[in-house]
Amino acid sequence: MKNMEDLWKKQMKSLQSSISIANESFSIDETEQKSDPLGQMGGNRNYSWDIDRSFNGIGAQETIGVREDSSATRNPETMKKGKGTVPKLTLSVPSSDVSFSKFLTHSGTFKDGDLLVNKDGLRIVSQNKEEEPSIIKPLDNQLNLADVDTIKVIGKGSGGIVQLVRHKWTGQFFALKVIQLNIEESIRKLIAQELKINQSSQCPYVVVCYHSFYQNGAISIVLEYMDGGSLADFLKRVRSIPEPYLAAICEQVLKGLMYLHHEKHIIHRDLKPSNLLINHRGEVKITDFGVSATLASTSGERDTFVGTYNYMSPERINGNQYGYKSDIWSLGIVMLECATGQFPYSPPEEGAGWTSFYELLEAVVDQPPPCAPSDRFSPEFCSFISACVQKDPKDRRSTQILMEHPFLSMYRDLHVDLAAYFTAVGSPLATF
Repeated sequence: MKNMEDLWKKQMKSLQSSISIANESFSIDETEQKSDPLGQMGGNRNYSWDIDRSFNGIGAQETIGVREDSSATRNPETMKKGKGTVPKLTLSVPSSDVSFSKFLTHSGTFKDGDLLVNKDGLRIVSQNKEEEPSIIKPLDNQLNLADVDTIKVIGKGSGGIVQLVRHKWTGQFFALKVIQLNIEESIRKLIAQELKINQSSQCPYVVVCYHSFYQNGAISIVLEYMDGGSLADFLKRVRSIPEPYLAAICEQVLKGLMYLHHEKHIIHRDLKPSNLLINHRGEVKITDFGVSATLASTSGERDTFVGTYNYMSPERINGNQYGYKSDIWSLGIVMLECATGQFPYSPPEEGAGWTSFYELLEAVVDQPPPCAPSDRFSPEFCSFISACVQKDPKDRRSTQILMEHPFLSMYRDLHVDLAAYFTAVGSPLATF
């Protein structure tokens, strides 16, 4: 126990700063650059966000828009469909002792590396000093705060809120995430990273980000509204999920991870039930990239320590390098929890809780990996869980191999109706 505690403290000291609500760490910095008012761009953008751990506080209510480099030619009709080129992104990670004033230009623009966000929208610009970014004017077909009505608050946390809003003219629902920036600089770095990942991600299995704005000390983000809430919400109502439905859910999550790992070179690092959102159409989407790591190369290895502890892989708890397979461990733990209705690691004493946080971490590292009870589940499901939660990441299967696993293929021909399943259970967030 003492060794685990010492290891944990050593890991935390190696970070530049810590975030209390998500236990994530990073730093933020800003390079001074003159900026003209920015415009916003239409079209779908993927965005990760967990309503269960949305930030607390009342913030300026602004909508959000995403803009790419002015060198990319687009027309409004193409942007409506979410098509077009996506620029390469860069993210600066300087020291953590930079004051918040360094993040703002004289024009009131929030800036980090090549990310610019102000009241007119979000934009990625080149750092090439030989090119001066041209002025971008707002488009007529874009979302604006004046065009939406607030229905209710659907999430709160320590830095802002998430609201359910409805477009006045189309009746479409959105989730409006408002984040105050009078918070730790490390969290501001998190926000900048989230926006960049959203700008570069387009996948039907990742929550869509439509627009983003910075104004009056707050960044606001218009997200796809997932009216079923999170998988964690769903589990509270059903307790456990039968194998056929779980296979259909798992297949969508795997497709999202395949996209993140092999197309975007992103490790999610915080995969858990509350970061998997569902809706009445039977869709399951990955959200909350606040702790995601965008890899500069395709090596797939990281040595930083962020994420939610319960679902962390052993190599991450030990402070070792980790790669895409750390998300596979988390997937296995999530699927086993959904199947059994309880977290796979039980405290030493029945009926009692974990005596300390370090005791849980020690159990994940030292105990044999959890398994699905063979008397309750099919051999295929037991095999799938085993393929995900091997202690050595080299022994875990990749997303591509797992997509062909018998557990998933045996239920494909059944044409499981997740839409009917989710809708029948109902949701406190439902608009249907």
